Amino acid sequence: MPETGPAAPKPAPGRVLCFFPARNEEATVADVVRRVPSQVCGLPVDVVVVDDGSTDGTAGRARAAGAEVVPTTMGAGLGAAVRTGLALGGTRGARVVAFADADGEYAPEELELLVRPILEHRADVVTGDRFAGARLAMRTHRAVGNRVLSAVLSLLAGRRIRDAQSGYRALSARAAAVAEIVHDYNYAQVLTLDLLRKGFRLLEVPITYRARRHGRSFVRLPTYLRRVAPAVWTELRRP
Repeated sequence: MPETGPAAPKPAPGRVLCFFPARNEEATVADVVRRVPSQVCGLPVDVVVVDDGSTDGTAGRARAAGAEVVPTTMGAGLGAAVRTGLALGGTRGARVVAFADADGEYAPEELELLVRPILEHRADVVTGDRFAGARLAMRTHRAVGNRVLSAVLSLLAGRRIRDAQSGYRALSARAAAVAEIVHDYNYAQVLTLDLLRKGFRLLEVPITYRARRHGRSFVRLPTYLRRVAPAVWTELRRP
């Protein structure tokens, strides 16, 4: 009888929930949804679009592409949409909850890059780093602003954070269950500070990135700073 090697490890039980916060992204959402892998690391992937009060065809195109659509309160904000998605992962027992912007800037095909370190117990929270590795396609003013905000967040967090504004992230089930976002407008800085303060391990991994080709980002630097800075201050003062 021929000698056989060790049996292949069985896929870990559970699922990955990948959600996309979206508001008026009808030009890109269907393509983004279709490009999500059906499974990563042996786990099936459920795709959800969290619709933040879109007034265009975002919801219909997302459903046609195969995603489940979960609405939020009309125009509640990106932070509120991410909060909804994280809570959904908890109620459905997902082992990993991942999310990315629905505007086509991030590559859904790279989902495994963010999920694998969590399943291998090397991290609890993984963010995509747009400044590492591949050539960056970010507009100059946004790249400069990101660098400045990343430096400030690094100082507040007491560790280096290369890409504080990344919109591509994955959380373990435990991290997603206790994550708190204290601001409806956005989530990036407050979510990072919250999870680091709670002792979760953060890992940044290189990802590819391309600038938005359709529509306009909601981020305008003066408004962003005016609305996010108080939220960061609130997060820092929490017990």
